[in-house]
Amino acid sequence: MTSPVTQQKPNQQAMSNKKGQMEPMPKMTLPTVPAPKDNSMFAVSMKGIKSGQQKSNMMNQNMNNTMGQHMGNANVMGQHMENANVMGQQMENSNLMGQSLKGNELSDTADIQVSLVEALSLIKDAVEGETEDRMFYDFLINNAASRKDKEIIKGIRDDEIKHARLFRQLYYEHTGKVIGPKQNVQFERPASYCEGLIKALMGELNAVRKYRRILFAMKERSHIDILTEIITDEIRHANLYNLLIHNNDCKY
Repeated sequence: MTSPVTQQKPNQQAMSNKKGQMEPMPKMTLPTVPAPKDNSMFAVSMKGIKSGQQKSNMMNQNMNNTMGQHMGNANVMGQHMENANVMGQQMENSNLMGQSLKGNELSDTADIQVSLVEALSLIKDAVEGETEDRMFYDFLINNAASRKDKEIIKGIRDDEIKHARLFRQLYYEHTGKVIGPKQNVQFERPASYCEGLIKALMGELNAVRKYRRILFAMKERSHIDILTEIITDEIRHANLYNLLIHNNDCKY
């Protein structure tokens, strides 16, 4: 029998010499890429690094701006909250003042509850005092310190005559009765012209309070208009008397 022939792998066969001896395989070399002569590779890397740093800086700046905005908003909210606390304190103080006033109610609050009977009684008193009022105005005119004073007082007197006529009209429209001033009245002369001016001023102020009570009892629009005209005249008269008192150096 013949001995079996040993089979060789193709690469081994290729590397065998003619004598059947194995030769060493040649060394394989990888191709090399020549290095650039300049710093272009480093420039690309540095450009990427700089770009990343710029993005990071922008992100940090945006974060700082956002945080600053939030902090600013927080400060504004804090200011609003502080103002709200101040307003709340003021409202609380107002409530306390309201409670104090409620315990000591002003007498003027009773003016809004006036019956027609009371209003008619006040109207009657105003008309019946017309004669005494005319005597009082004559005294002021005769003792006035200047012609200008006399003109002012005469204008006030004419308004009061008109008021008496309007009051008589109101009384008649509500009751159907005609009323007039009292005849036999006694007039107490003031001690001086200045004393008469001060008395006249206080009389006008008291008249405003009295006529306001009459106003609250009126229902018809025409009657309300009449009282509004009378009251505004009385307020104007009070201002004129203040002027006369000042011009004449009158002392209270």
